[in-house]
Amino acid sequence: MSIASGMRSRGTIITVLGLTQIMAWGSSYYLPAVIAPKVAAETGWPLAWVVGGLSLGLLVAGLISPRVGSSIERHGGRNVLAFSAVCIGVGQIGLAAAPTVAAYVGAWLVIGLGMGAGLYDAAFATLGRLYGHSARSAITTLTLFGGFASTVCWPISAFLMAEIGWRGACLVYAAVQLLVALPLYLALLPRGVPPRGSRTEAEGNAKRAPVGDPSLALMIVLAATITLAAVISSTMSVHLLAILQAGGLALAAAVGLGALVGPFQVTARAIEMMIARYHHPIWTKLASASFVAIGISALWIGMPAVPVALGFYGAGIGLESIARGTLPLALFGPSGYAKLMGRLAMPSLIAQAAAPSMGAVLMQWTGAQGTLAVLGGLALLNVVLAFGLRWLLGRNRGILLQPG
Repeated sequence: MSIASGMRSRGTIITVLGLTQIMAWGSSYYLPAVIAPKVAAETGWPLAWVVGGLSLGLLVAGLISPRVGSSIERHGGRNVLAFSAVCIGVGQIGLAAAPTVAAYVGAWLVIGLGMGAGLYDAAFATLGRLYGHSARSAITTLTLFGGFASTVCWPISAFLMAEIGWRGACLVYAAVQLLVALPLYLALLPRGVPPRGSRTEAEGNAKRAPVGDPSLALMIVLAATITLAAVISSTMSVHLLAILQAGGLALAAAVGLGALVGPFQVTARAIEMMIARYHHPIWTKLASASFVAIGISALWIGMPAVPVALGFYGAGIGLESIARGTLPLALFGPSGYAKLMGRLAMPSLIAQAAAPSMGAVLMQWTGAQGTLAVLGGLALLNVVLAFGLRWLLGRNRGILLQPG
């Protein structure tokens, strides 16, 4: 039986990846936002080091991302994603058992391997390798699931921490990875990928030939805007609750408001899914950068309607996830897409590695308002970069005239 004919249905694969993305993000990237203050208070470890564990994990993720992309390009995503579940699960056990801050940080290095092999970039690469250019709709659908990660996992993490402590919460997340995510990957994802020249890939290429050899300027600006957006979202994901509490909210209220970001992400992604056929992904990127800038600026100037500000921000980062996966596919085609995603992920993940710790330093030195001012400036710079990317694309064979 061929890979293509033996493959699970498209809906099954997207659903599996969607559910496991919620688990992966909640077990890694979104966890410190809830548990870090408690970990620091209970153990006496410096908060900068507690948050810095995520930073070092992201650094590891960035360093391995090119190899992850190459592996998915050659063999598909099944084994890579299974490896990610094992790493995150083992890392969570390490967090729960950590007697010292050094052991705690070491556990985050293991989790970093799982993040590099199992978060969006790896999932996007898996879909791109399976479905070719037609993966755009699959990527968009996948992000609908991912948008619920913070909405689902922040309240769960807060509940678990209150009931069984932060160490117990880590053990629960370890069980989720090893007993739920890992079997799903192994049982339901295809063992291989369609061979080059298969019907799936040929149909994708027929829809849109690659633009051609990417210009150096195009690649630099694309990588820069993806990286800058990642830095902003990484900082906000870790420090949003602290920023809201600095405005006078209790933890429960801050968690409740912070959880609104997820539904706004999903709403923006659902709208994008309905209208994607009518526009090129560069317009998704422009909307994303603009919405993030509006949302952060509104929080900074102290607008009373905090949910509205978080709505713009959530919509922006929701669209950014789609643009991150679909824009490279639209520009350069499906051939080598998984490898390209690995290369683009490397600078953004390495930059994200510094973001939580730098955010902690900003919070200590300038407070919540100063931190928002810096993030607002970066968000406005990203708007400029997005428009610069649009201008560059306009010079490349009129690509903006094609919806993609």
